[in-house]
Amino acid sequence: MSDLRIDRRSALLAGVGLMGAGLLPPGLGTAWAQGAPPGGNDLYGPDDPQARRGGTLTVAIANEPPNLDPFHQAGDARTAITVLMYQGLMYEHASGQAKPLLAESMAISEDGLTYTFALRRGVRFHNGQPMTSADVKYSYDYVRDPANGSPGAADFGAIRTIDTPDDHTVVIRLAEPNASLPMTLTNRFGCVVPRDTFANPQARTRLSQQSVGTGPFMLQEFRPQSHIRMARFPNYWVQGQPYLDGILFSVQPNAASVLVALRGRRVDLALLARPQDAEQLQGQPGLSITSAPSLRQCSLDLDCNHAQLKDVRVRQAIALSIDKRAVMQAAISGKGQVLGTIPAAMQESWGAPLESLPYQKTDPARAKALLAEAGLGDGFALDLVSIIGFEWMDPAAVTIAQQLSAAGIRLNIQRVELGVWLNAFRTRNMRFTFNDWGTQPDPHILYYRHFHSTPRGADFRNWNNAEADRFMDAGMASADPAARKQAYLGLQRVMDETVPTIMLYSPDLVTVSQQRVRNYVQHPTGWWFGLAKTWIAT
Repeated sequence: MSDLRIDRRSALLAGVGLMGAGLLPPGLGTAWAQGAPPGGNDLYGPDDPQARRGGTLTVAIANEPPNLDPFHQAGDARTAITVLMYQGLMYEHASGQAKPLLAESMAISEDGLTYTFALRRGVRFHNGQPMTSADVKYSYDYVRDPANGSPGAADFGAIRTIDTPDDHTVVIRLAEPNASLPMTLTNRFGCVVPRDTFANPQARTRLSQQSVGTGPFMLQEFRPQSHIRMARFPNYWVQGQPYLDGILFSVQPNAASVLVALRGRRVDLALLARPQDAEQLQGQPGLSITSAPSLRQCSLDLDCNHAQLKDVRVRQAIALSIDKRAVMQAAISGKGQVLGTIPAAMQESWGAPLESLPYQKTDPARAKALLAEAGLGDGFALDLVSIIGFEWMDPAAVTIAQQLSAAGIRLNIQRVELGVWLNAFRTRNMRFTFNDWGTQPDPHILYYRHFHSTPRGADFRNWNNAEADRFMDAGMASADPAARKQAYLGLQRVMDETVPTIMLYSPDLVTVSQQRVRNYVQHPTGWWFGLAKTWIAT
């Protein structure tokens, strides 16, 4: 693997990094940002000198993606799987840094407006075509064009032009500084596909039948409500990898069936949707259980343009009525961390202290007073949307309904399929709903697309908050980590006061594997990166 060559300004722009279970304070970069990545090739996890080729690994999943389109499908259920098939110029390393992936090196101009990437040589797409700068330009121009309907378009909004002086060089010029551009060019929406992929009107459908990425695995078959089968990509650019011949993602109807499949050795690996289920597997011969901190958040989203939620006092009353710890206990038996306004794995470096946020406490009396001020002292009915297959939402909904009833809010729980929910999400018709999503460990990636007003952001919750926009713009533009943190602290105070979302908790990432599974390391996003270096002992 080649080193990422990056100057002092670039190191500052890299932001902060996760180190083990905690985070470095803003401004302290890890060693690779100054020179060579530690440990050589640590992309997708650590190397294992004992690794051997062969075998198919079966992975249980309880939440099936509606499709495998990495440009137009936003759900984590999709991203978790497609990261093995598609790659971007950069990689969201578990340290919290963006490391080179399809890029071999990156240079940034003094004004922070021009990024020059030298591409890795010898990279091929799954269709056999060599990757060139024209493919990178096509992919990123496509995703950043709002007319193409990618949920990631706003992430690329600061890009002014993309130039290709030769087949192995990409120059991205920004209209304004964006400290998070390297993280934007990673795997969620920053993947690279062959140029003119979407010229075929059937291309979006075909992405659920045949992959066209550069990743270590190729799509063999997607049979909805049954399985997703992948095969080793024989022309993968990392020599000798991946080690597995194939991966079978076995779709399970619920969390209980995952446990049955693990006990019966019908599956090799599972990330438990309910971390408390690990207690039922303790002492089971041949099973290994590991727990890791999470970048996920289980939350409630409040559509600021929906019914009574238009009134900020109603949203504040809902926030003050909810006991998050009780919700987490009901949903996952307390196996996680209660949140304020940022996921657990980012709290230490970027999060506002919970005690400084007045709407993060439970205050039923104040909630009733706010509803009375809003003319709703006699109470009202409100629908709460949950997603079928996300089992934590069912007990959480019952608990939240009980808590809100004390303030006079009567909840009607509506359960919908993930595809239906995603369509409401894309069209900004979220209403009052549960959400379950992960992020790369960068506050711009976390907040900007979701919460900035249109057209620069998607503003999925119809928040349209000008003060929050100013904080997000400042955090994006600053190259000073301390100034960035102040901007995001200000944003979190506005979020707390105006309540477009209520982050409930981050669940622990609990992974269960059979004895023959070796060298699988869970990425804090919950995505399946680690399978690129996993091998099977025989």
